[in-house]
Amino acid sequence: MHEPRATEPAQGQSRANPHPQIPAALAQQLFRKAEVPQEWGLTPERLAQALARSAAQRFRDAAASPADIAAYLSSLHLADLALACACSEGCEAAWELFVRNLRPELYRAARAIAGDSRGHELTDSIYAELYGLEERGGRRRSLLDYFHGRSKLSTWLRAVLAQRHVDELRRTRQTDSLDDPPDPDGSPRREPASADPPPDPEREQYLAMLQAALTEALAALAPRDRLRLSYYYVQELTLAQIGRLLGEHEATVSRKVERARREVRRHVDTALREKKRLSEAQLRLCYEYAQQEWPFDLTRALSTRE
Repeated sequence: MHEPRATEPAQGQSRANPHPQIPAALAQQLFRKAEVPQEWGLTPERLAQALARSAAQRFRDAAASPADIAAYLSSLHLADLALACACSEGCEAAWELFVRNLRPELYRAARAIAGDSRGHELTDSIYAELYGLEERGGRRRSLLDYFHGRSKLSTWLRAVLAQRHVDELRRTRQTDSLDDPPDPDGSPRREPASADPPPDPEREQYLAMLQAALTEALAALAPRDRLRLSYYYVQELTLAQIGRLLGEHEATVSRKVERARREVRRHVDTALREKKRLSEAQLRLCYEYAQQEWPFDLTRALSTRE
């Protein structure tokens, strides 16, 4: 999943697909469904604006009937969309809820994406954009305005973090690839030997060991835990959808998915340290190589029948 971005119509593309008007009765119905806390001060009209943007994004390339739009809007994560709207408006009560419920999860996701040393920095780097420092037309523009409610807000934020990390890696590589200026005598400056290290000849071996340990760890899980992970990572279902399939509360699914992830990580770490005798530096290399380009297909490892 990639971060939603504001896009301009391509050349020759019509702008004749404006934000649809949300009927007042439908806007009120969805506002009630979102269960917006009164202290946020969020109005049905403000939420309707976000709903209209979401519908315009969803149906930008196709005509949609009022029934299609209503069905789509009813399928959104309305509580999360309302939270994003209230935070975008600068509501302190909404931001308190955001910080309390989402910031710890964001830090965990950032550490998984960028490592322990860069995780907090990666998360903090997007907070200014989420709050909105740039003003357009007298209104603060928040990154949260690009959240359309099609996924959970936490899922969308993880995608933003991942995209930010990828963008930073690309900028770093572009900077590193620029030619150095010549020496004063006019001769080209040589790259230091460490600037372009040769590929690690043991990379494939590290990845093979990691894959074997991961497959073993997944096989050791209870079938229902593997099923949850399969729904979440392979089929990319939301926690709510998984909960409906398994007859579990969304919070229960979230807790058990996180527990299974920790169990898999412990199993993999133990296998690589104790069975393969890898050092901490070698263990980090295994994960770094996997993060650079994930080479594993988890479909078979997570396939299970209850």
